[in-house]
Amino acid sequence: MTGPGSRLLYGVGGIVYAAKEAAYTAFVLLFYTQVLGLSGTVTGTIIATSLVWDSISDPLVGSLSDRLRSRWGRRFPFMVFSILPLGLGFIGLFAPPAAVVADHALLAGWLLFWSLWVRTFVTTFAIPHLALSAEITRDYHERSQVLGARLACMFLFAVLLPAAGLLLIFPTVNGGDGRFDAANYPWYGVLSCAVAWTAAIACTLGARRYIRSSRDAPEPPGDNASPAALVRDLLRTLGNKTFRIVIAYEFACMVAYGTIVSLNMLVWTYFWEFSPEESSIVLSLPSLLAIVLVMASLKSLSRRFPKHRLIQLSLVGMFLNCLWLYPLKLAGLLPDNDHTLVFALNFLFMLVFMYCFLLRSICTQSVVADLTDEHELACGLRQEASFFSMTNLMNKTATVIGPFYGGLALDAIGLHAGMLPGQVPAATVEGLGYALGLGVLPPLLVSLVLSLKISMSEDKVRAIQRAIGQRAADSA
Repeated sequence: MTGPGSRLLYGVGGIVYAAKEAAYTAFVLLFYTQVLGLSGTVTGTIIATSLVWDSISDPLVGSLSDRLRSRWGRRFPFMVFSILPLGLGFIGLFAPPAAVVADHALLAGWLLFWSLWVRTFVTTFAIPHLALSAEITRDYHERSQVLGARLACMFLFAVLLPAAGLLLIFPTVNGGDGRFDAANYPWYGVLSCAVAWTAAIACTLGARRYIRSSRDAPEPPGDNASPAALVRDLLRTLGNKTFRIVIAYEFACMVAYGTIVSLNMLVWTYFWEFSPEESSIVLSLPSLLAIVLVMASLKSLSRRFPKHRLIQLSLVGMFLNCLWLYPLKLAGLLPDNDHTLVFALNFLFMLVFMYCFLLRSICTQSVVADLTDEHELACGLRQEASFFSMTNLMNKTATVIGPFYGGLALDAIGLHAGMLPGQVPAATVEGLGYALGLGVLPPLLVSLVLSLKISMSEDKVRAIQRAIGQRAADSA
């Protein structure tokens, strides 16, 4: 069994991934398009390209981590190696030199280089860290608690980090919006670096007690370094039917999520005309409250419903939540943007969305951890990192669509660099709202339909683990 302290020390590793997500969801698209003047299509294409590499590197790192044999286990060498470079990447991403900014071709190359750098080293930390969750405990409910700690830290800092940036680095000064001052962004890179380094070091030191469990696993067949063996490792995970359904449902859900996170800051800035301080509040406080509510209710909900049912209920909540706020605004049924009710409704919208999304994410990763047991029973192998990395591959492949779609949408509706809130044509503002809906609702519906085919109950997992234990006893 794992105690609260152990779960917390493991969980803070999720902050590393959160720092990367916060940078791309809140500031990168805004910084490079509206502040530095790179076109939306070029910026979106570059971010999508880096996501393609991210989706490829995930399973490669996962398979290599599963195959690594060292005195420090399978996971920790990757995590330790990643700490220094991943922090430096944030500084490079947000601090292009003046000579680079002056040349759009150089600026595009700068964005591509540092995007690949950041995503690569976050991957070499995050995938082994995620795989470690299935080794820490095999208890059906405790796995959700362990992964819940990771995802709670991840979601917490995914909103706290940009919220802190909006309040401390990008505030309104003499009526000027700090988000449109290029000189502020290097400081956000420094903040991201410091947070990522602190979290990665704390997690790696705190989880070192699990080095032994990370060593004790059957070695997959084949040459550890051969590309063919790595590919076979990944394809072997797809032999599990439930896992194939999980990654298909996850792909559809993350298409919707990628669209939301790519356009959120722009929607708050132009569609709702929130100030940096208001954007900070609506980004952070509903998410903080959602994290508290999920962690408070997770244990009781997981005792009442199997994980796959909680996934389905969460998706229903996400879909229904997308059907009221923006349609009301587009239909002219809400007061002006400066009315308190508008801000309150956005707060409620974000609270419901984040609660459902976080609960769904925890249950999904916990199901994947359970599937590694089913895989061990069927194949005699522990391939936790391969399973989680294949899930991440689908996630990131799906989220490629978000920034690419977002960049195209900005150009299509005519939202260009230099436009300030309140000075944008009404048709462009409405187009931003419609673009968000068209990118979110269809994939959410597909995800919900696919999720209805997932089933992984506690009784099934316990039976699998008993069979694994019996086989080991018979072999001994």
